[in-house]
This record gives sequence, C-alpha cells and structure tokens, in this order.
Amino acid sequence: MSKCTVEDRKDEIISACATLYQKLSFKEITLQKIGDATTFTRTSIYNYFHTKEEIFLALLQREYELWIEELSAIEKNNSALTPEEFADKLAKSLENREQLLKLMSMNHFDMETNSRIENLIEFKKSYGNSLQAVKRCLDKFFPTMAETDKKNFMYAFFPFVYGIYPYAVVTEKQRQAMSTADINFSYHTIYELAYNCVKKLLA
Repeated sequence: MSKCTVEDRKDEIISACATLYQKLSFKEITLQKIGDATTFTRTSIYNYFHTKEEIFLALLQREYELWIEELSAIEKNNSALTPEEFADKLAKSLENREQLLKLMSMNHFDMETNSRIENLIEFKKSYGNSLQAVKRCLDKFFPTMAETDKKNFMYAFFPFVYGIYPYAVVTEKQRQAMSTADINFSYHTIYELAYNCVKKLLA
C-alpha cells in the first residue's frame, strides 16, 4: 500500500472519530463505531491505530496543526499589533478551534499512556510547534518584551487554554446543577475568556 493511501486511510479514520465526537462522549465512542463510519472494516483500523486513544491523539494533533496554521497567518499577515489587537486575533483563533479545546479538556494521561511511542512523539512535535508559533508572535509584535515575561506568558497561557472549554461550553444539566447549588456563575464565550486572559497577560 502506498504512503499516500495509508495517510488517506488514517485521515478517514480520524475524520470519522471527529464527526462522532461532535455527538457522543469519548466513553461512548468505540472502535466499532469508528469503523462503521469509514469505508472499510473495523479490523482494518488496527493496521493504522492500535487503540481508540491513538485515534483521539491523532485528532488532537490534527487540531493543533490547524491552529498552528492560524497562528502563522497572524504572524505573517500583520506587520504590527497592539496588545488589544493581538488578544483579539489570538482569541478568535481559539474560538475557531472548539474541537481542539474540547479535546484539550480530556484526560491526556490516558490518551498518551495508551498510545505507542511513535504516535506520541508525532503529537509532541505538533504541540511543540504550537508553542513556537505563539512565541514567534510575541517576538514579532512585542519586541521590547523581556524574555522572562514571554516565558511567563507561555507558562500562564497554555495551561489556561487547556481549561477554557469546560468554562465556556456548559450543558443545560450543568447549568441546572450550578443554579440548584446556588452558585452565582458568570458564563462567558471562548472568545471572551481568551481575549481577557491574553490582554491581562500582556498588560
């Protein structure tokens, strides 16, 4: 089988998983359901992925790569940005990647533990590239910013990004529970949370 065919098959499996994840939880999705959503048999999946976690890790990697494209476009297409303008563009890039944020909120320990080392290395490369893409933006748009401040931005921003989804996307059941527990919680969008965080970190 050619390398192109292998990549096409893997991409079909990942896309099937992505479609299912829009309607079902991680727990509800099985290799059987993923296989049923492709054009080949379930057993064929094992030629490309050994576990469900490997498929989700590959989906997360693909989402990172799509986000990196947006980050690179921000860097390339703007000669200068104010902190407010950069916060706006970075927040919009995250708003466009809800699937990425949803995957980030999952248990990475299980995904990574149940994936082969070669898959994990490829994922880590994409994760590292996202760090570099944000750092390049900081280097370009805030040249007078101290390196320690840039590092502190990264250390605060990326853990924050991992927690955005549960705060921004809330089910009716969760809203009811919060109300019944008498918690006066302010609901905000992905954009609002990200914009305010980035603007604060750059202040």
